[in-house]
Amino acid sequence: MQHRFVLGVFACWLAMTSSSVYAQDEQTAVEENPVIADGRSVAIEYTLKLEDGTVADTNVDGEPLVYTHGSGQLLPALEKELEGMAAADTRSVQIPVADGYGEVDPGLFREVPQEQVPEEARQVGQVLYAESPNGQPFQVKVHEIREEVIVLDLNHPLAGEALTFDIRIVSVE
Repeated sequence: MQHRFVLGVFACWLAMTSSSVYAQDEQTAVEENPVIADGRSVAIEYTLKLEDGTVADTNVDGEPLVYTHGSGQLLPALEKELEGMAAADTRSVQIPVADGYGEVDPGLFREVPQEQVPEEARQVGQVLYAESPNGQPFQVKVHEIREEVIVLDLNHPLAGEALTFDIRIVSVE
C-alpha cells in the first residue's frame, strides 16, 4: 500500500515536472521568435508601390525602418496587417485609398499671390516645403499657375492613391 502511494506521488511529480519543462521550452521558443504586437520594436524593409506599379519609396539595401508597433507611426491598416508576423516573414499588403491617405480633398487647394512662391518654384508639379502652425514641416505641390495667383495642393502627396507595401520583417524585439 505504501508503495502505491509513493508511486502515485512520483507519477504526479513526473507529470508536473514534464509539464513545467514543456511550458518553459514553449515560452523560450516564443521569446526566441517574438511576433509583432503592440509595444514591440519592429524593424522592416519595404517597397511602396502605387497602383500603376511605380515604386514610390523603398528602403531595400538601406537601413530598415524601425518603429514601435501600435504607437501610430504607420498607417493603421498597415499595422493591422503586420500583427502576428515574425522576423524573416514577408508579405505584400494592399491598402485601398480610404485606408491610406484618403481621397484628394478639394478643400486643401489654396490660392496664394505669385510673389509668395519663389520664382524658381513657379512650375506645375514643383514640390515646396512649408511649416504648419505647430511647427511641423509638410509638402505642398504647385497645382496650377494663374495670371496673378498660384494654386497650391496641400493634400498628402499620396492622397488618392491605392498603395501596395512589399514588406520583410527584419527583427521584432
